[in-house]
Amino acid sequence: MTGASVFIPIFSSRLAPVFARYVDLKRALGRRFDLPARTLQSLDRFLCDQSAKYPDLNAAAFQSWRHTHEHVASGVRRVRMLEVCSFCLYRRRTEPQCFVPEPSSFPPYHQRLKPYIFSEAEVAMLLRAASGLKPNPSSPLRPEVIRLAIVLLFTTGMRRGELLSLTLGDYNRRESTLPIRETKFFKSRLLPINGSIADEMERCLRARAQRKRPVSSDTALIWNASRGGRAYSGTSLQLCLRPLLQKCGIVTSKGKLPRIHDLRHYAEFRTMPSKLSTHATATWNDGGCQSASGWRTRHSPEDRYRLLRKASSLSSGRYRPAALPFAIGVVLARAFSLSARSASR
Repeated sequence: MTGASVFIPIFSSRLAPVFARYVDLKRALGRRFDLPARTLQSLDRFLCDQSAKYPDLNAAAFQSWRHTHEHVASGVRRVRMLEVCSFCLYRRRTEPQCFVPEPSSFPPYHQRLKPYIFSEAEVAMLLRAASGLKPNPSSPLRPEVIRLAIVLLFTTGMRRGELLSLTLGDYNRRESTLPIRETKFFKSRLLPINGSIADEMERCLRARAQRKRPVSSDTALIWNASRGGRAYSGTSLQLCLRPLLQKCGIVTSKGKLPRIHDLRHYAEFRTMPSKLSTHATATWNDGGCQSASGWRTRHSPEDRYRLLRKASSLSSGRYRPAALPFAIGVVLARAFSLSARSASR
């Protein structure tokens, strides 16, 4: 995520210099390398704690270390072991006799979790429960920001990290849009929102102004007052939503609470920068989700043309403005088709 701090690992075992050189090399090649660095730091701490038993990284040390990760899914264990294997191959360039684990002995990738699909009635219950939350000194806008977080996650399909990186300056009141910049795979996109979701945004902004909280353009949209004011972390947002899910009795088929990420799987409204979607979003009131309303009913072909132009300026990666004429043609063709159908009726 753009602007997030980089994890700095601390190594202290006999292999600390090799670990540090390996991490520096990967980052010099342009990789962020945060999660692998955390895995290598875990191995380093294990070797440091067990230095009397394992003076070097050998097969026995590797087997003992892998057993400390039995609490995570098999696919996560495999990824961590592959990172260690890559490190060992790097080390072998200068130490030909060093140990390299055999990947064929690694656990298989696990099956991806099936997302929990929230119903509109369940989200309505969540919104009512969120409205009943009590503010506290670290989160004086708690009811408003948690409501807004649920609405945006459910209706726009944005990811948790994308939501938490939004600022007040990102919200375009005139066009009712939110830009998502350089997130997964460094892609950007533009999210149009309908009038009722914009009303939810305005309600949250009015609460900020009335309570004299920061309203500058660089203030986090999902804001709390801890440490001088900053965005909620992913963990803090999860901790706020867990009691709401428990209160509403929303659980998966296995009896577990749904993840924040599951909220986005309902949304049909996932906008790519080269071709704006026209799927349904939701209309909201104080009680929750009221009805479905299509984006095409709110924006004329001219509005969509203008938003496509703006979306193309945000595009990155393989979504380039060169694809714009095709996308505009698709949108206009759909608009004329709808007009023809209406006339025939």
